[in-house]
Amino acid sequence: QVQLVESGGGLVQPGGSLRLSCAASGFTLSSRTMRWYRQAPGKEREFVATITPAGGSTNYADSVKGRFTISRDDVKNTVYLQMNSLKSDDTAVYYCNAPSFGVWGQGTQVTVSS
Repeated sequence: QVQLVESGGGLVQPGGSLRLSCAASGFTLSSRTMRWYRQAPGKEREFVATITPAGGSTNYADSVKGRFTISRDDVKNTVYLQMNSLKSDDTAVYYCNAPSFGVWGQGTQVTVSS
């Protein structure tokens, strides 16, 4: 059974950092494109970052470019989202996605507030 489980969200002050994790089971993460999305209250879900298999090329939404980094640990079968210089606009539920399977995690809440 393909499953994704996110963790690492929480409350952080503006300018702070968080690292989100997405643990995959039922498939080998390193062989699949993986993505992070987010959904803020009252807004549609939006793309945040993606990482491809093999060479691990990455791509980011303009709003997070230079502040967020997507990576993966093939041994742990986990993908990460390192978020630095957080802003209040980054407040959202963050979701991990495996587009090959159409599978989403349950989401993890990130709140940026003083």
